[in-house]
Amino acid sequence: MPLPTRAKITASAKENDIVTTLQLEPEAALPSSPYPGQFFMLWLPGFDEKPYSAAGVSPISISVGARGPFSKRLAGLKKGDSLWLRGPYGKGFELKGKRILLIGGGYGFAPLRFLASEAKKKGISATAICGARSASLLMKPAACKTVFTTDDGSQGMKGNVLAAAEELFKKEKFDAVYTCGPERMMGSVARLAKENGADCRLLLERYMKCGIGVCGHCCCGEKLVCFDGPCFGPEILENPDFEKFRRDKCGKRVPL
Repeated sequence: MPLPTRAKITASAKENDIVTTLQLEPEAALPSSPYPGQFFMLWLPGFDEKPYSAAGVSPISISVGARGPFSKRLAGLKKGDSLWLRGPYGKGFELKGKRILLIGGGYGFAPLRFLASEAKKKGISATAICGARSASLLMKPAACKTVFTTDDGSQGMKGNVLAAAEELFKKEKFDAVYTCGPERMMGSVARLAKENGADCRLLLERYMKCGIGVCGHCCCGEKLVCFDGPCFGPEILENPDFEKFRRDKCGKRVPL
């Protein structure tokens, strides 16, 4: 298991009203370079430790949505500050096909931008959809054609990412779809991909304490999101917890 290592913040940039992207420089070599879909456990000593998807490599980047006490403190770190990290952990995305569609909701778009950059290096044609409630919550575009949607119509197409995906599928053929964001959104995306003959990979989020498959807090049915995922295929649609239940900090099963 990778041990925690101190990392210095080398850059901090506001993406939108709630998201800050941090660039990190670990003091010790990591066991491996992260690839899209993998995550790190980030630790602020004396406060808490939580998982965050890798949003880039060279430099390592993390996008933080400032929602709770930990994420607000993390997003408030400045250049020169430090945190501790361990990882990368988990099974990430595997690029398939020649034409792919990336669909992200909110800051779930961050690991998909990372994937778009990797697809570009491999000559894979990618199109991305980034959605949010309003323009002030949109992420920056990916390294490919990016379609924006907002619930209130303040930027891009008025509506949600599913509506935009339906329109794209009417015009184009995609070999695979990759998605990250709210769970019910991802479920709808996976069913749409199946209807159109495309493979689909979903990046799940759950409360994690260990990140290595020991504590069981991230279970989704019989799957451990940190160990069996966090990337899953369309088979997750049959999981009894998917789109329905999660575990809280005490491990209690609660409705999503």
